[in-house]
Amino acid sequence: MKRRMRRWNFTLCLTAVCALFVVMLWVTVTDDTGSIIGGSFLYRIAAPVLTLGSTSNLSDVNTNGISCYDDEASNTVEEITSSVSPPPTKGKSIFFHETSCASSTQDGIVLTARQACAVESAAKMNPDLEVYLLFTAPINLRNSTLKNKIVTQLLSYPNIHVRHLHFEKYFMGSPLEKWYKGGALKASRWPRSHASDALRFLTLWKYGGTYLDLDVIVTRSFSGLSNFAGAESNTDVAAGVLNFDSEGLGHEMAEACLDNLQSEFRGDDWGNNGPGVITRVLKKLCGAQKVRDMTPERCRGFVVHPPTAFYPIPWRQWKLYFDESASAKTMARLKNSIAIHVWNKFSATKNVTVGSRQPYGLIAQEFCPKVYSHCGPIF
Repeated sequence: MKRRMRRWNFTLCLTAVCALFVVMLWVTVTDDTGSIIGGSFLYRIAAPVLTLGSTSNLSDVNTNGISCYDDEASNTVEEITSSVSPPPTKGKSIFFHETSCASSTQDGIVLTARQACAVESAAKMNPDLEVYLLFTAPINLRNSTLKNKIVTQLLSYPNIHVRHLHFEKYFMGSPLEKWYKGGALKASRWPRSHASDALRFLTLWKYGGTYLDLDVIVTRSFSGLSNFAGAESNTDVAAGVLNFDSEGLGHEMAEACLDNLQSEFRGDDWGNNGPGVITRVLKKLCGAQKVRDMTPERCRGFVVHPPTAFYPIPWRQWKLYFDESASAKTMARLKNSIAIHVWNKFSATKNVTVGSRQPYGLIAQEFCPKVYSHCGPIF
């Protein structure tokens, strides 16, 4: 009994010391403006730890997490590489990737209302662009899909296309073919998350255009914008919103990201292979170590937008999207954004009551009105 108590006390002390270290790092690491720097570093620590507290994410932390991608027999959705329909217009498309295995165990197109909101907002604000929602897991379309009001609303947009992505074939003939065959991805601690990282750069290498995370709501048109990313903090460029032209500098950037991904890939680091890749590539392209020095002049015309463009609310403050009492102030912070990242890793289980003054709900009501009006009492 005494040994058990000593072990328990040791565990408690170790946990307390680790917690104190993170708090001290959070409080003391600031730049000369008083803003916390290294935000993405802390995010990389916190996100995988906090998401492990949710049972919905436990299946993602194992070496067999992407085995569902291989089950092609039940898929009835057209492939993105199929010759039945025209391929995505190079440089003129927006891409979302759904890399969970939800659709492999359920009937039809499986999306949450918030994921659907992201897709609708992109289509609504960019009617001249084609929006592709790519699923890595097989989809079997049955009658239930037609009864899903959210999916029905999405498919009412003529520029939204749902496609299946044959995972293994997608890598063949690309700079990542050898890396994929080497098995590093399947051996990753977070295979689905890292699959998403690889696919965003690979899709932009193939087609150019814009990649968006499924927790990004578009609030303005992308017209006139090209070759861009967004800073998440003073030290890191994020990978939740990316645009590469299909040729020239954009294609060079996409290829550089693929090269960096395979040479620097770490299956034990949750954030190294997404934001880490684009940050490292831009540091080399721009000859700059600090994000504020990554100007178009130094980056051959590539634009690194400030956090206000896509990440106006830092991940540490994600609860503001759900706080009615601070709604006016939060909405004011969003007014100059092009798109809004809502940090699903932390916010997925936090409710939005339809009709409330919660900022997330107000954003959805304006930019994904069809989904918002058909999602039921809780968005």
